Amino acid sequence: MPGLGSIYAGDEGVNQRPLAGVDDDGSAEARSDCQRVLIVDDQRLIADSLAEILGNEGFQAMAAYDGWEALEIARRFHPDWLVSDVLMPRMNGVDLAIAFRTRYPATAILLFSGQAGISEILENGKRHGYEFELIAKPVHPLRIIERLREK
Repeated sequence: MPGLGSIYAGDEGVNQRPLAGVDDDGSAEARSDCQRVLIVDDQRLIADSLAEILGNEGFQAMAAYDGWEALEIARRFHPDWLVSDVLMPRMNGVDLAIAFRTRYPATAILLFSGQAGISEILENGKRHGYEFELIAKPVHPLRIIERLREK
């Protein structure tokens, strides 16, 4: 994108790639007219591909590969949307969504999962007073784009 630098997400130089719509310092101020979306999935190909597709559709998109990394990125990126897988190691998507809801209450949250065994994770969130929108995987990127544009 013209006028924008590149930052990278990932582990210390491994499989790093530029992220669309984000300045060198990790901020998203250069294109404040765009919605900022943080994609979180432990399957790097899914996170990276969706971030690239969203970037090509005019969103400022960043990818993270687990919940802890997502929280770190969010401190400087200030996403309008969190789009996260539910089943991930270290921190599942519901726990991440709850952390976002308490730290960034204005951030909209969309969860996705292809696993049938997530009902207990979702129920645990409900017991604590949190409910989140869920889309089943596989999901076509256009469905996510349509949902993000509804906000």
